[in-house]
Amino acid sequence: MKSVRSEGKYYYRFLCAALLTAVAYATFFFVWFSFVSVHNQTNALTGYGNLVMASVIYVALCGFTMVSLHAYKIGVERKANTLAAQIISLFIVDMTEVLVSMAITGQFRFALHFLWRYSLLFFVQSMLFTVLSIPMINIYRKIFPPLKVLGIEGDNPNDLFDKINAIDYKYHIAERLPYTSDRLEKTILKYDAVLINDVPADVKNRILLFCFANDVRIYVSPEIADIITKSSEQLNLLDTPLYLCRNNGMSFMERIIKRTCDILFSAAALVLFSPLFALTALAIKLDDGGPVFYKQERCTIDCRRFMIIKFRSMIVDAEKDGRPHPAGEKDERITRVGRIIRATRFDEFPQLINILRGEMSIVGPRPERIEHVERYTADLPEFVLRSKVKGGLTGYAQVYGKYNTSASDKLKLDIVYITRYNLLLDLQIIIETLKILFQKESTEGFSSEQSKRMHDETD
Repeated sequence: MKSVRSEGKYYYRFLCAALLTAVAYATFFFVWFSFVSVHNQTNALTGYGNLVMASVIYVALCGFTMVSLHAYKIGVERKANTLAAQIISLFIVDMTEVLVSMAITGQFRFALHFLWRYSLLFFVQSMLFTVLSIPMINIYRKIFPPLKVLGIEGDNPNDLFDKINAIDYKYHIAERLPYTSDRLEKTILKYDAVLINDVPADVKNRILLFCFANDVRIYVSPEIADIITKSSEQLNLLDTPLYLCRNNGMSFMERIIKRTCDILFSAAALVLFSPLFALTALAIKLDDGGPVFYKQERCTIDCRRFMIIKFRSMIVDAEKDGRPHPAGEKDERITRVGRIIRATRFDEFPQLINILRGEMSIVGPRPERIEHVERYTADLPEFVLRSKVKGGLTGYAQVYGKYNTSASDKLKLDIVYITRYNLLLDLQIIIETLKILFQKESTEGFSSEQSKRMHDETD
């Protein structure tokens, strides 16, 4: 029964993806054919031949981009996240198709005409996808209610179960049991899935084997060693399975390419956003007359120290006692302009200067304050592993975590990035960064209790 229910989800999402792709293609067909049927002047191919070529490219590009950004995962993520993925995907596909259409037809002189048509196409497609996707998600959640999950917890309580229950459209922790319970196996069979949360390795292995034998879905909160092992390469040299963890970091060529991309991207962005930089600087100055920029000592690769540059979003002397005061959910120190630039992440953009200097990268672990690094490392020695690569303007932990994500969880996310690094992953994170602008919780500040505790721990 569980297997049928699970397969039903995939069939439903496949039908939704097929419908959305058909809508995208139908609107593309109308725009493309209406232009080519009038303006096509190539002799090698007829207008219909060009249309077939453009159609194949469009559908393939649309499918690849949507899958890469999880835009087809109806019901899996929050509505805003799914819609953001779809809109970003449509923008990438439609703007790419401008170049493809000009190349196929040879009509480069109609570049502005193509751009106008595809901009209009993008707007119409975005509206249609929104109108279709919201009911699709609602129907999915009605047909497929949340999974009933058994939570198995270890000796060190944490907030993982609360986080899972917060995704109430997908999961429901129906029961919690300590890993020492003598009725674990009998109880596991009553639920759709099991969540293993920080239990000893021997018990975890026993539960994994039992669930595997009984076709029970398993969710596991990994340790850092598990993340490193997951990045390993399988070797087939012996009659015994072997996994190789190279642990070499980036190759010389990858470092060259990454640095080149950092220079080109940061220089282009500084030029492109210079008008917004000027307006933001003026707004900050007019708001309270204080300095435009805020500098703070941070930690990057090999624990090197540097001064990070941000637009000032808090009052002057927000930390006049010299100790860190993490921003709360409704922090009175944040200025009027600061609330806007923090919500849009624009306060971070001056770090493009740090990237141009070579102190940071576009993608990498978030550079932490020196005080936080020292405190986190004292409690969690593995925290220093984040410094194997340069700090980044955006990163894996920034995309998949939140502002107030715990140090332990941030470290795990950053280790995922470090062990899986490749240039395509950087590109994916950059695109995913656009999606999190639609997520209010991604900028969620620390609660008053969290802020007080972090402040007290630095005394």
